[in-house]
Amino acid sequence: MPGQNFNSPAARIAKFKGEILGHAIPKEVLGITGTQRRMPKNHSAVVVYRRWLPYGGSAGSATSINTITADPVAHQTTEGVTPDADSLTPEDRTVTLKQYSCLYMYTDKVADLYEDNVPDEMKVQTGERMGLVREMIRYGALKGCTNKFYAGGTSRATVDEAVGKNLLRRITRSIKGNRGQMVTKILAPSANYNTAPVEAGYLVFCHTDCESDIRDLPGFIKCAEYGSRKQVHECEIGSMDSFRFVISPELSSIPDSGAAVGSTGLESTSASNVDVYPMIVVAEDAWADVALRGQDSFDPTHIPHSQKTKEDPLGQRGYVGAKFWSAAFVQNDGWMAVAEVGVTDLG
Repeated sequence: MPGQNFNSPAARIAKFKGEILGHAIPKEVLGITGTQRRMPKNHSAVVVYRRWLPYGGSAGSATSINTITADPVAHQTTEGVTPDADSLTPEDRTVTLKQYSCLYMYTDKVADLYEDNVPDEMKVQTGERMGLVREMIRYGALKGCTNKFYAGGTSRATVDEAVGKNLLRRITRSIKGNRGQMVTKILAPSANYNTAPVEAGYLVFCHTDCESDIRDLPGFIKCAEYGSRKQVHECEIGSMDSFRFVISPELSSIPDSGAAVGSTGLESTSASNVDVYPMIVVAEDAWADVALRGQDSFDPTHIPHSQKTKEDPLGQRGYVGAKFWSAAFVQNDGWMAVAEVGVTDLG
């Protein structure tokens, strides 16, 4: 139809105009945990965090940084003799902030004549898209935890089982042995740094494909049976022992990276090797976000088409977008774990 061409998705004029169809919305789950580190402006893009290792501890592994020794014999003193002075040992974690952004553009013709409110939809999609970016930043950082466990194997390439109670209890033993504390508070669902109390437990974040195997765990209690206990997130499906399970379709698998499928009965993208799913197990203060929350950490933009400038003197283009500076990092590898597992092929 002459004169009805738009520099955007095709219009729907000449047909009955139905409602805008629903679209997929990303689920953010990891952000309910993690220490929120504020980063003031004009203080460089590099942040150095320091911890003092306990007496007897050493840098190098998830266990050594949490090792504390206290031999009574070595601490005996001799009358009149001043004991040798000890020194504190620091360990530094260097974190580099990076900027992330997205941008949409629309024309005055779209804004003035198009039958749908495209700028408003761009605002919605910008928020959802950047929310997913933040979740993937967290997921990438947490998957890098060095405290790893493998279902049925000793490496990712040998994973040939789904999640099991024994695997989870090995993780419990590791975190408790490293003096990790159960999560007793989560971040409240707001832009601020507020927290809300929850019943103590270790939080497990994983893909929705893991749900069936989790529900089959001996002693699993679904959320409907919690009674007075509150869910930590709308995506929490239940608990077992001291673990509380939160699932999300955003926490994707690593396709075809496990053992040969053979008779394992596990999912595989190519039917050759097992798809491996990272399960992120978190204790208190195990990891941190830098400048992800707070009203000044997320910078949305809407420059309407009607705003005329030297670059756009007729007001023909409008822009919607957002940007933020961000970093996520593991504070203590021994206070969390990554279990790499397969999932049962449901046919």
